[in-house]
Amino acid sequence: MGYFFRLLQLLSTCAALSLVVSKSAWNADISNWSMFIWCFCFAVNHFIVLVEVCGLQEECSLSWDKFLITYTCFSALVCLSASIMYPIIHLQMLSYGTQRNHAIAATAFSCIASVAYAMEAVWTCVNTSEPSCSFIGLLKKLEMTVACGILAFISNTSLYLHQPALLWCVAVYSICFILGVISLLRHRCDCDKSLPSSHFVLGQTMLAALLYTTAAVLWPLYQFNEQFGGNPQRSRDASCGAGYRVCIWDQQLAVAILTAVNLLIYVVDLVILAFRSEALPGGS
Repeated sequence: MGYFFRLLQLLSTCAALSLVVSKSAWNADISNWSMFIWCFCFAVNHFIVLVEVCGLQEECSLSWDKFLITYTCFSALVCLSASIMYPIIHLQMLSYGTQRNHAIAATAFSCIASVAYAMEAVWTCVNTSEPSCSFIGLLKKLEMTVACGILAFISNTSLYLHQPALLWCVAVYSICFILGVISLLRHRCDCDKSLPSSHFVLGQTMLAALLYTTAAVLWPLYQFNEQFGGNPQRSRDASCGAGYRVCIWDQQLAVAILTAVNLLIYVVDLVILAFRSEALPGGS
C-alpha cells in the first residue's frame, strides 16, 4: 500500500508540474510557492522510494514510520495550500483556452496528491508498531498544524477588526489552539494509547468542535455575504488589483477553507474519542 500511495503521489505531482510548465500557466513572482511544493514533494518521494527499495530504512537511527507520518502530514497540508492558492490567484487571470484548462487540471492533480498523502499518513499511523504513532495522536497534530495556518493568515488584522462576529472567530481559533497545546503538553506530545481515557482531552475536543462550528458559520457569513457587509467576489476587492498577488479576499477564503478542514478533523477526533471512552471500564 505504501508503494501504491507513493506512486500516486509521484504521478500527481509530476502531472501538476508538467501541465503548468508546458503552457507557462504560472507567474514567476507568485507561483514559486506552488512550484516549489510540487518539486519538493516529487523529489522527496523519489528519495523515499530509493531508500525503501534498497532497504536502507533499517539503517536509520530514527523511526522510519515516524518520519513517514511527519512527512506525509506536512506534504498533505502544503499540497492542499497549493491547491487552494494557485487557482485563487491564477484562474481569474487566465482567459478561456488551453492555458486555463491546464491550470484547472494542475489544480486537480494537486488535490489528488494531497489526498494521497493524507491517506498514506493514516495508513502508516494505523499499521505502525510505534506506540506513540496512534491515529488519535495524528489527528491532534493535524489540528495544531491547520490551526497554525489559520493563525498565520489572521495575523493580518484588517481581515476581522471591522466586525465583532469576526473577532469572535479569532478568539475561537486562539482558544482552541491554546487548549490543543496544553493537551499535547499534558501527554508529553506522544498522544499514546492512554490519551482516550483523559476526560480533559475529550472535553477539550468537544468544546473545540462546538467553537469551530460557530466559526465555520460566522466567518464565511460575514466575509462573503453582502447582507452582513461581506464581499462575495474577488474582483470587487480593491486590495486585489489587476496583478498576481495574494490579497485580503484570498486570505479570507483561505481561512474559511482551513476552518472547515479543522472542523472536520475535530469531529472525527471527537467521534473516535467518544467511542473509545464508552469502551473503557467504567465508561457510561
